[in-house]
Amino acid sequence: MSYEEKSAWTYGIVSLGAYAAYLVIVLGQATTTPLVQVDYVAPLLWTVAASIVTAIVINILIGIVSGMRSTKPDKKDTRDRQIYRFGEYIGRGAIVAGAITALLMAILELDHFWIANVLYLSFVLSAILGTIVKVVAYRRGFQPW
Repeated sequence: MSYEEKSAWTYGIVSLGAYAAYLVIVLGQATTTPLVQVDYVAPLLWTVAASIVTAIVINILIGIVSGMRSTKPDKKDTRDRQIYRFGEYIGRGAIVAGAITALLMAILELDHFWIANVLYLSFVLSAILGTIVKVVAYRRGFQPW
């Protein structure tokens, strides 16, 4: 498994784990408070920051371990760059859909809670969708059009 594929796995798993932690925290507070009145800002910021730091640390560790096991450096080739780009293009669709949804929600003057959560969910879905596309491309082959 190449470093890029490991990195894709890391990004998807860490994003999913951080979002799951966010949901546990927010829904845990919702047992005693109405959902739209839950303090969601701090958990959102902390889980996003924790996922970024965690992904960076894991990628550094993967790079170190991969470098120790290999006699030649693991360099990106054209295929790696194409797979990365394709995964990012597909993942951005979720961000665009989330941004449009959030814009419509703002126009309808819905609560900030819902708008923020739609945006956060769109970023998480983008990470997961991008990861799936990249891993499938690495495992099953990638044919650029």
